[in-house]
Amino acid sequence: MPSAPPPDWILARRRAVGDRIRELRTWRNLTQEKLADRAGMDRQAVNRIELGHQAPGLDRLIRIADALDVSLTELVRDVGSPLPPD
Repeated sequence: MPSAPPPDWILARRRAVGDRIRELRTWRNLTQEKLADRAGMDRQAVNRIELGHQAPGLDRLIRIADALDVSLTELVRDVGSPLPPD
């Protein structure tokens, strides 16, 4: 039985993380393919993460941060409120 989809506030923050990854990738003048190669992933995974269609696990976020030469903190900073709405 499939689990319920995540609430909207989680989806919004997932999209914000993807936007941040795209911002840093383009700032570094990297294509999705080059970032994927550096992070040991495939380009489709990078695309899905950037669009917010896939929730990256911690290991993938660490790989992406390393590939972008930023800290994990820098990768996910300012991506939404710290607490979900009541």
